[in-house]
Amino acid sequence: MQVLRISRRARGLLAALSLCVLGATGRPALAAEVVIGQVAPLSGVLASTGQQMVLGGKIYFDWVNAQGGVHGASIRQEVVDDGYKVPETVRLTRELLARPEVVALFGFAGTANITQLLQDGVLEQGGAALVAPYTGGESLRSPFNPWIFHVRAGYADEAEHMVQQLATIGVERVAVMYQDDGFGKAGLGGVQAALAKRGLKAIAEAPYERNTDQVESAVQAIKAADAQAVIMIAINRPAAAFIKRYRELGGGAQLYNISVVDPAEIVQLAGLKNAYGVGITQVVPYPYRPMLPVVREYQKLLKTYAPGAEVSYASFEEFLGAKVLVEALRRAGPQPTRAKVLKSLESLGEYDLGGMIVSYAPRNRVGSRMVEVTVIGSNGRLVR
Repeated sequence: MQVLRISRRARGLLAALSLCVLGATGRPALAAEVVIGQVAPLSGVLASTGQQMVLGGKIYFDWVNAQGGVHGASIRQEVVDDGYKVPETVRLTRELLARPEVVALFGFAGTANITQLLQDGVLEQGGAALVAPYTGGESLRSPFNPWIFHVRAGYADEAEHMVQQLATIGVERVAVMYQDDGFGKAGLGGVQAALAKRGLKAIAEAPYERNTDQVESAVQAIKAADAQAVIMIAINRPAAAFIKRYRELGGGAQLYNISVVDPAEIVQLAGLKNAYGVGITQVVPYPYRPMLPVVREYQKLLKTYAPGAEVSYASFEEFLGAKVLVEALRRAGPQPTRAKVLKSLESLGEYDLGGMIVSYAPRNRVGSRMVEVTVIGSNGRLVR
């Protein structure tokens, strides 16, 4: 009888525990939190952009958590700093993926950095999707890989748009200043292809070393070439250094830069007199005017969760990426895994973020090919 009483007590305890686990609805208990890993350049030459990237995701994740999270689980955005250094990106990503609670990766930066992850098999071994990397490198898009989900158009799309605009107004003497790494060479290749399509070649191709703003040799080469237009495949500090020095030497070509620069930092470093009129391609909608529902949402959440923060393309782009990722988490169900999130992302189809549509499929990871050109205006702000 004693054994029977213990058995009944055990069954009672198990039943009580089951009620605690299942809850009043009879469904399995939900995860307390969902962890998203982000490796970002919070120090070094791309620090200001990296900080904006992190902020764009954070304000949306904060809002989702304030609404009760995803299936009752809060989102934790775990951010680590790689300083825009390729070996650090690889090391830190391996560390994140060694933790089973990390169900997806988000908002990395750098073509060379992420290309190395692919070459080393880090993403494949970890089995996690990387959503909204801040790069348009073709090496991350072709050949097809299943791990990276792009929100933005590629550098080839941006280059084609710039060259098309120049060709329309009769500009043929085009020079290229580019970062001497995977990022710069991807952009250079895009410009070369766009020019070749029109029977043209760049009259000068001048590199600068990655992780520096030492651009004097590039300035001298391009100044000597007497270009009508210069397309820069550069990040903030070297782009600003080139603009400043080129203008100081009397360079009069129309200057363009690919989308990854922060115009506020360009103006601050190069000076408004030199930066005025610089064209910058953009791959997401204009975030400074609340014309679209998603822009209104972004501006509202920026004021709520980051009062005093400035609107920027970088934070807005990652805000859009966060919306894509959260929708995938919702569709993955209350017990998300890396495999479930990956499956949800590739089955999103056409998804309206609020006036900007992205599209993914089992054999498509490029959500958008939108490109437009903005210009640094007389007040230092971007105009269309």
